[in-house]
Amino acid sequence: MFDTFILFVHSWVRWIILILAIITIFMGLTGMSGNKTFGKAQNAMSAAFLGSMHLQLLTGLILYLFISPVGYQAFQSDANVMKEASLRYWAVEHITVMIIAIAVAQIGRVKIKKATEEKAKYKNMLIFNLIALILVLSRIPWDQAGRMFRGL
Repeated sequence: MFDTFILFVHSWVRWIILILAIITIFMGLTGMSGNKTFGKAQNAMSAAFLGSMHLQLLTGLILYLFISPVGYQAFQSDANVMKEASLRYWAVEHITVMIIAIAVAQIGRVKIKKATEEKAKYKNMLIFNLIALILVLSRIPWDQAGRMFRGL
């Protein structure tokens, strides 16, 4: 039951992250092109994007370390991880790139909060969230349709 719940949350939070990333990137783009104030809505969206990424990391680590057979195989395979493409993808590439994406988003959030000019806040929102989105998109298993909408 718990395993299914964590897998369901991990599968669906992905879509929340993608939606929030697109919204924050759009906000950053429109904010840079005008004289808009970086207000509560922009701040809330930026925080929600990062918070959803942290939730995704937490559920992903629970899956990787305690639930997923891929995690078990990665720890027991005696260096065969790098030789098997599927195992390498899940045990190394997916988790590494996603952690980097979260770090990029976190750095962007800090830069947004520290920026004193409105355009700088929007620019940081645009650049860092765009980079994070590109990284996330590069490691979502698009070829595995069964993973896209778990629970339906």
